[in-house]
Amino acid sequence: MKKKFTMGVGKYYFNVNSGNSAILIHREKKREAIIQYLNYKKIGKDCEWLGLWNGKSFDESSTPTAAKL
Repeated sequence: MKKKFTMGVGKYYFNVNSGNSAILIHREKKREAIIQYLNYKKIGKDCEWLGLWNGKSFDESSTPTAAKL
C-alpha cells in the first residue's frame, strides 16, 4: 500500500490496529509517544511500536514499558 504522506525525521511513530486498517500516530517527544502508546495498550487496543524515524528506518524500535518513562 502506497503512503500518501512523508514521515517526519525525528518523530516517534506507532500503529493502532483497528479492524482492517492500521492508524499511524506520531509524536514529537519520546515521553509523549510512550504515554500515548501505553494508554492505547491499557484500554485494550492492538498496538505496534515503530520507534524513531531517522529518514530511512526506525531507531529505538524496542517496545516501550512504563519503566522507560
